[in-house]
Amino acid sequence: MLKIFKTEIEGKELSVELGRLALQANSSALVKYGETAVLATAVMSKRTTDKPYFPLTVDYEEKFYAAGKIKGSRWIKREGRPSDEAILTGRLVDRTIRSLFDQRIRNDIQVVLTVLSFDGENDPALPALIGASIALSTSDIPWNGPVAGIYIGQDNDKWILTPTMSAKEKSGSEIIIVGTEKNKEIIVNMLEGHMPEMTEDDLAKGIEFSKKYIKNLLDFQKKIIDELKPEKAKVEIKELDKELEKKIQDILDKELEDTLYSPKTKKQGKQELDELIEKIKEICEEDQIGLAIDFMESQIDKMVHKNVLEKEKRLDGRKIDEFRKITADAGILPRIHGSGLFKRGETQVLSLLTLGPPGAEQMFDQMEFEGTKRFMHDYNFPPFSVGETGRMFGPGRREIGHGALAEKALKPIIPSKDEFPYTIRIVSEVLGSNGSSSMASVCGSTLSLLDAGVPIKANVSGIAMGLIMDDKKYKILTDIQGYEDHYGDMDLKVAGTRKGITAIQMDVKIDGISLDILKDAFKQAKKARLGILDEMEKAIKTHRSELSSFAPRVYSLKINPSKIGLVIGPGGKTIHEITDETGAAIDIDDDGTVFITGDDADLAKKAMSRIKALTREFKVGEIFDGKVIKIMDFGAFVEIAPKQEGLLHISEMGKARVEKVEDVVSQGDIVNVKIKKVEDNGKISLTMVNKK
Repeated sequence: MLKIFKTEIEGKELSVELGRLALQANSSALVKYGETAVLATAVMSKRTTDKPYFPLTVDYEEKFYAAGKIKGSRWIKREGRPSDEAILTGRLVDRTIRSLFDQRIRNDIQVVLTVLSFDGENDPALPALIGASIALSTSDIPWNGPVAGIYIGQDNDKWILTPTMSAKEKSGSEIIIVGTEKNKEIIVNMLEGHMPEMTEDDLAKGIEFSKKYIKNLLDFQKKIIDELKPEKAKVEIKELDKELEKKIQDILDKELEDTLYSPKTKKQGKQELDELIEKIKEICEEDQIGLAIDFMESQIDKMVHKNVLEKEKRLDGRKIDEFRKITADAGILPRIHGSGLFKRGETQVLSLLTLGPPGAEQMFDQMEFEGTKRFMHDYNFPPFSVGETGRMFGPGRREIGHGALAEKALKPIIPSKDEFPYTIRIVSEVLGSNGSSSMASVCGSTLSLLDAGVPIKANVSGIAMGLIMDDKKYKILTDIQGYEDHYGDMDLKVAGTRKGITAIQMDVKIDGISLDILKDAFKQAKKARLGILDEMEKAIKTHRSELSSFAPRVYSLKINPSKIGLVIGPGGKTIHEITDETGAAIDIDDDGTVFITGDDADLAKKAMSRIKALTREFKVGEIFDGKVIKIMDFGAFVEIAPKQEGLLHISEMGKARVEKVEDVVSQGDIVNVKIKKVEDNGKISLTMVNKK
């Protein structure tokens, strides 16, 4: 039976249709905002799996038909691999809903979000998030929702909602806050965004601003749930045999703390923990091994929480606000345009920068937009970085997410194209990982930018913060390592300059956290961020004065847009002549900006001189010795500069009347002429100097 529910976000209708589409799913919801529509479905398998983890999958599907487009590839018209933006939106929803499931569930659960219509203005991510929450809440799948999120930004220092593309572009910030309600208070369970050096206090005010809108969307969903009254299924949660549990507990009481807390490297710690796991496996029947390991995990979780909350005792002995030892270096590789090596504890990232011409910009042909990007950051996480073997595929969802986060953190400090007319690509290679390699990528990339001589606006560093809490108290942890991320309650990544935050990302393993806890985490993160910048700047503080000798040279000039055709020439003849002669690459923007790129600076400058000569702006009164290139009945065309000619009319050839052009000039003659008039369209009229 079709049911339709409606509410508003800033005067614009948001509607939810239930009972019409995808009726074989456990539940489905069609969410419309403006003329953007997303179908959200939720399905849970009937049988439990043998997987040793909670098997949740979130897929966000962009369809070109939604935007009235046919895929741009000449050969392939069907949608293939999801775009990076689609993967990032899927991850955003995943990180929002995952913590509200019972992690002991072993039934496969899949949430699919399909964009059916996109109006070019209203971001599909918002209805996708709300749709996922409603589909799960109205299904029989056990879930502790609902959740709701809203995009916010700033306009002249005033907080505004930015659920539309134009509002985000105007704001310059893109921050999404997602929350749920607990004890009549809105708590935050996911936070993500990028912003131009925002202070911690301003960000906290933005989160406070978002609360009433989140509550309105939660109340809207609760009305839907109350009307439908879905009955939740009882899923099988396997229990560990009680006698076996006692035996395992005896082993853990004797060995667990020493295994976890004695000083060691990550590799040694993993080896000792694996040895402990083997001892536990030896006393287990095959069908109990997974449950036994789950029990051990729960005991580790309790121990980590207890030691931090009661003694401020961390796994590696650091103080709760202390980051690990940092080393930084720049310019460590030959021929690379810029390189930075950043190491924090056992996490090590090598960031490598390449400079290219404007024509090397990345092109996009996606459902939401088409365009180019001149700054790119890619992140690679090979298996050897954690001491493991594995197949080397292309980037996965995690790699794309971490790479995008670092890119957003760095984007506000990248100089404009006018200031630095290069395409910039950084690749961060994770060589070792034990916590927050994404924030190490931010640091390594900053070092590589400075080493390359890119005039960045400020230096950026990043830090990952953790949280350990119970019903009564909490502790914020600075620079969490692998185990603290796994067993802790929050992963908060904060990147920024000395002035403010440029990117942030947070998810939790609990229902959510209060704004007061976030404020404390922001404050502690700022202290760490500034300390890390101090360490980085010991290696290199400002950008190098010269680019690498191996980097191409890019020069730019402005020409009258009406003269772009002169540079290109008929069928591209002129521009090809210049590039063949000089080896330079030439890129021309519609506004008349010309970029000349060459490995040889002298040849690139020669190409620029050719273009300047072709496109120079001529002024009335200038005198030239020009060559007659064409005779007409009404006058002669005289070349006064390369590829630039003017008309010497027959009436301007002598003091007295000239009967025939050939009486005064012949083709190939060199004549002394002066510019009499320059038309708006660039046409030049000439007059003879020293007329007879």
